[in-house]
Amino acid sequence: MKKVTVAHSPDADDIFMFYAIKFGWVGVEGVEFENIALDIETLNEEALKSTYDITAISFALYPFIKDEYALLRCAVSFGEGYGPKLIKQKGKKLKPNFKVALSGKYTTNALLFRLAYPKARVVYKNFLEIEDAVLSGEVDAGVLIHESILTFSDELEVEREMWDIWEELSGGGLPLPLGGMAIRRSLPITRAIVYEEALTKAVEVAHKNRKLLSKMLLERELIRVDEQKLDRYLDLYANDDSISMSQKQLEAVDKLFAIGYDAGYYSEKIDVEDYLVPKEYNDFRFA
Repeated sequence: MKKVTVAHSPDADDIFMFYAIKFGWVGVEGVEFENIALDIETLNEEALKSTYDITAISFALYPFIKDEYALLRCAVSFGEGYGPKLIKQKGKKLKPNFKVALSGKYTTNALLFRLAYPKARVVYKNFLEIEDAVLSGEVDAGVLIHESILTFSDELEVEREMWDIWEELSGGGLPLPLGGMAIRRSLPITRAIVYEEALTKAVEVAHKNRKLLSKMLLERELIRVDEQKLDRYLDLYANDDSISMSQKQLEAVDKLFAIGYDAGYYSEKIDVEDYLVPKEYNDFRFA
């Protein structure tokens, strides 16, 4: 069996989308997909080192790894009127140079935050530690991601939605690109196409069998939230739009890259279409 590493975050939408493979509902003959769950910024940092064959990443990271990884169209997370939240203690007034905890340097929310709040003092923490850091007063505010956007303390309030920042920076009308998937370029193109098809099928199967899969994940305590919050969270980040990127989603990723380039975050402006796995390769190869 050929082993292929698939790294993803431990949040509910990634677990949901990839456990269709883990449970054996979808696979590739002769291939063992090894699932590895790590927080998103660790995944971003490991992608910079080309550690895993296939990995979840923040879309904002991709221009830094474009030469080593191609983008997959599947298992994506976008916000549509929602997304990460900048939170603070209730009633607290934030100064221009307030101290904020972000989930990682290469996350999409970090890029948007730094453009919106250039004077803020940024520290980076594991996303599971951010709420407590705000509650304790270690930081003045923090950006919550994943399930934390649904479960934070009543002692906290939302200062600003990252969605609103995205709307202002992008000009509106596009979903917010958060998490995507990348595959190592050193893999043969034919295999990359097969793996993308398998992962796309896994997301599709998970979505079609959402009730059963959710029950299995909850029974095995693989999810950090209860049934009600899981259902709500999957509505947000593991839905029909997560299966394969639409043209509108591709446009949103391009807009994110353009915003980063214009701000000096990236050294060159890239077009996402040039960095996708070339599905048409087999058509040309066998023509």
